[in-house]
Amino acid sequence: MTPTLQDLASEAAARYTAANPLSRTRFERSTRFLPGGDTRTVNHYTPFPVTIVGGAGARLHDLDGHEYVDFLNDHTAGLYGHSHPVLQTAIAAAARNGLALGGPTPNQQDFAELICGRFPSVERVRFTNSGTEANLMAVSLARAVTERDAVLVFDGGYHGGPLSFSGPDRRLNLPFRWIVGEYNDAESARSLIEAHADELACVLVEPMLGGGGCIPATRAFLSALRDATQGSDTLLIFDEVQTSRLSPGGLQEVLDIHADLTTFGKYLGGGASFGAFGGRADLMDRFDPRRPDHLGHPGTHNNNALTMAAGLAGLREVLTPGVVHRLNRRGEALRDALNDVATRLNAPAQVTGRGSIMNVHFQRAPIRCHADTAATPPAARDLFHLEMLLAGFWIARRGFISVSLAHDDEDCHELARAFETFLGRHQAAIDGHA
Repeated sequence: MTPTLQDLASEAAARYTAANPLSRTRFERSTRFLPGGDTRTVNHYTPFPVTIVGGAGARLHDLDGHEYVDFLNDHTAGLYGHSHPVLQTAIAAAARNGLALGGPTPNQQDFAELICGRFPSVERVRFTNSGTEANLMAVSLARAVTERDAVLVFDGGYHGGPLSFSGPDRRLNLPFRWIVGEYNDAESARSLIEAHADELACVLVEPMLGGGGCIPATRAFLSALRDATQGSDTLLIFDEVQTSRLSPGGLQEVLDIHADLTTFGKYLGGGASFGAFGGRADLMDRFDPRRPDHLGHPGTHNNNALTMAAGLAGLREVLTPGVVHRLNRRGEALRDALNDVATRLNAPAQVTGRGSIMNVHFQRAPIRCHADTAATPPAARDLFHLEMLLAGFWIARRGFISVSLAHDDEDCHELARAFETFLGRHQAAIDGHA
């Protein structure tokens, strides 16, 4: 009898389990103290996640002695690769100079100036500890200045743990008044904004869905959001936590569509905890304590010494505009190569994304919004993830892939060859379910 996709995934899981006995033992022990054995849900996958003990360049090493080419890069936060010497030097210097200084520092001031110069729509910026915090503060600012309560978001959007719209369970979301629209449906979004104009504080949107499947927004969709929000005095917030790495000035620069507020996170901290939000001066200046009507924005570690040092050094000394362009050209070449493999084999697979961020989907049906990705069988994702781990490639269970500065062309060629091997072995089973 021909094995099913689930049979193949189960067989791969058995090989994976046999190859990782130390990680399995460590995982089982950790579940006594950490619910599910970890403190970050996205790290979990069945049968258990391996334990990572170190990283260097584009490589990771696990407890059982395996090496992986890291094509996940901590979900885009590890853009610089592991142990970049410029960042190591900056962090070591900061540690020697004191960690909890409790006041303004030159690094904070210089970092803010550099971010405002790099991203055209950001006239003022405030730092946080994560992209989640940045989105929370941006939305809260919009609600405060507009004196309206509702927030328009989109199905498949992910703006942090309590701001997640990429799954059916939204019980832990903040109790704001959410209006959920369909991503890439310009006319529907325009209608929602017009219908709720008197109560809508802001529209929060990723210019490309990240956790929702790496689905780029169309220019027509984002233009409709910009036009409709301007017409109703609603604020437009671009969540560029991931997409700000896709050009020197983020996707806003590429598309020439500028938001009122923009949120950042991930890689901009140089690998340390980081978030930021910024935008129009008249909005951001509401946080100026010299104003009698100022809004408060406390946070013990907002300008923590390690992040300020690493983020500044990375953006100033490493991630120059030319480097950003080269990184994203390499990512485009990889995505093209993966899609070429699927086309040549006539396989039920496609890779969506832009620049250095992408996602593999095992389906022939076109993908325009998050709901479209449901055509990919979950067992196909499981099988692909496990086979890639066994082949020495570190990616996300959902098929998410990102390219870092530490990768070279050979790393990308090797991933494309592994993808071809996988499809050659399993495309018939996937086609039977996709």
